[in-house]
Amino acid sequence: MFYTLIFLIAFFTSVVEITNGEVTANVIVAADGSGKYTRVMEAVNAAPDNSMTRYVIFIKKGIYTEKVFINEKKWNLTMIGEGMGVTVIIGNMNCGQNKSYECTYDSATFAVSGPRFIAQDISFWNTAGPDNYQALALKSDSDFSVFYRVEISGYQDSLCVNTNRQFYRECKIWGTVDFIFGYGTAVFQNCTILVKKGLHGQENTITAQGGYLGVSSGFSFQFCNILADHDLLPLINSTSTYLGRPWKPNARTIFMQSYISNVLSSEGWLEWKGAPEYLDTLFFAEYMNYGPGAETNKRVKWSGYHLLNSNQAKDFTVANFILGDQWLPSTGIPYTSGLVN
Repeated sequence: MFYTLIFLIAFFTSVVEITNGEVTANVIVAADGSGKYTRVMEAVNAAPDNSMTRYVIFIKKGIYTEKVFINEKKWNLTMIGEGMGVTVIIGNMNCGQNKSYECTYDSATFAVSGPRFIAQDISFWNTAGPDNYQALALKSDSDFSVFYRVEISGYQDSLCVNTNRQFYRECKIWGTVDFIFGYGTAVFQNCTILVKKGLHGQENTITAQGGYLGVSSGFSFQFCNILADHDLLPLINSTSTYLGRPWKPNARTIFMQSYISNVLSSEGWLEWKGAPEYLDTLFFAEYMNYGPGAETNKRVKWSGYHLLNSNQAKDFTVANFILGDQWLPSTGIPYTSGLVN
């Protein structure tokens, strides 16, 4: 069944055509009124349901203050902006002001469920600030989705990789607490991960993966840069920052072939308070990272923490972890299949 789905994706998904910087789009959104729509959500609502061919929405430069949700019927949808920080979708919903049961997921500025979604050259921001708890900039449930040169900026829970297989390439992701979290399976390649200044005395955790018992989910970071944002730089010696902590028992997160700056605390990883049993069921690992924060001699001693060899690391590449060789070529997005850059 899975390989049949892969075949359908390869057959029905076509590469978005970009020639001399010009995008061949089905519809244009422009805040200045020069497109068919002035709001992104209007273009999403007008897009066809269950489309077997790619439908492209081009969003011109501007600030779009709105909440965007792409439902499960919007297949093969592509959104292309004019650049990170140039085309920006912005919101500030959060759990500090709205404490309903679903406030975390409801806070997302941009949420997508429709399969085979592609976003390129665009920013998703949540500006709620560090004192408003969970506040998502992006939430994705889209299977076989791709985010290319996308900026995701928030504080706590900036990016929710909620479910399914996803690929992030040359993205910039900002946050403080658990700012890349979820149950999904994703590879982050050539991305810049920027840790921001949070609340006084707050510990920063880059990831909080959930895992699924018996299901191959997890986060793999390859060829990435782990850095302190400018506001945190003066405070890195007094602020603890970790690669991740286990949100659920079977959390799995791998950092490999990535640059790790001195923003990282020497232990590398943090326990989820109140759940010491997760330390035996999680899978946290590192492979051939470099930089001042990549030294592993003071890392945690948990049974679930591993230093990988090359054969083990191959399991977490694009080719093997998300079977990317079978579906990414049809998107036209660049990627590295294995361990060699």
